[in-house]
Amino acid sequence: MIIDVVKVFLPAAIAFFLGIFLTPFWTHYLYKNEMWKKKAGKVAMDGKDTPIFNSLHKDKEVGTPKMGGVIIWLSASFVILGLWILDNLLKTDFIHKLDFLSRSQTWLPFFALLVGAVIGLVDDFLDIRGSRDHISGGLSLKKRIILVSIVGLLASMWFYFKLEISMIYVPFIGTIYLGWLFIPFFIFVMLGIYSGGVIDGLDGLAGGVLGIIFGAYTIIAFFQNQIDLAAFCAVIVGSILAFLWFNIPPARFYMSETGSMALLLTLTVVAFMTDSLGDGHGLSVLPIIAFPLIVTTLSDIIQVVSKKFRNGKKVFLVAPIHHHFEAIGWPAYKVTMRYWIISIIFATIGIIIAFLGK
Repeated sequence: MIIDVVKVFLPAAIAFFLGIFLTPFWTHYLYKNEMWKKKAGKVAMDGKDTPIFNSLHKDKEVGTPKMGGVIIWLSASFVILGLWILDNLLKTDFIHKLDFLSRSQTWLPFFALLVGAVIGLVDDFLDIRGSRDHISGGLSLKKRIILVSIVGLLASMWFYFKLEISMIYVPFIGTIYLGWLFIPFFIFVMLGIYSGGVIDGLDGLAGGVLGIIFGAYTIIAFFQNQIDLAAFCAVIVGSILAFLWFNIPPARFYMSETGSMALLLTLTVVAFMTDSLGDGHGLSVLPIIAFPLIVTTLSDIIQVVSKKFRNGKKVFLVAPIHHHFEAIGWPAYKVTMRYWIISIIFATIGIIIAFLGK
């Protein structure tokens, strides 16, 4: 038990301090090369301008670099691969016990982290280069959806064919067998969680919320005896905390797509890993634990549908909903901290349901 606790929390602490160490070097590169949008603002999901958002953020997006999410996945990767390399080189009992890169629990989420990071990094780079004359110059929403769907297809096929997973567990109900429908269901869930990336809009908001979510899955995995997966999630938390140290107001950099896509694709895989594969209910409680992400996505959808079918009438002053709170006068830091509080509450509820439902 003691070694399991050390295995989970020591790498997380290393990831935090490593992220703190790496950040000055990365931010020096970002500022030196002006890796930020050259034109502030955004375009709504329906392709139209967002004047209220643009007025709220006209002085915030230009001059602050994107790609801060690199610190998250780079720190985590260094710890994951570093322990694995040390284990193979030194072959000491202590390092072997700390190494948590395993085929059964962490290969797949690590794959999702790296693939999401690379796709997001390309999008960020194109956005920075293409934003001199246009508000957005990154990959189109359609292209990103296609790429995320491909990742979801590959991951779901690994679950279905390699791990022989074709069911999900529902608390208080039991097992639901999906058969081959497990594959499209997995892709649908990944796309739904990925859409929650729109929460990355205020200093400290996405980092705090995602840190709490991965913290919840650290606890779930640990008590399901998925110790390697728990250590993996804890390392993600440690890396996010290092990022958050520099992202709280005023942000030194933004997480942007390379961070949010990496974390959200990984979150989907982790949720499935802690479900039937771990004799748990990790997937069923995902909408609860990730409630802030779900609500943020729904607010965008509600806004678009309302404008389309109600002759342009809006439900929110601006969507996603955290910008609505800004528009009605809440300071950005108040929105962020209240999101953190809500995240902690729903993460706690999700953990309770995950264990009571067994």
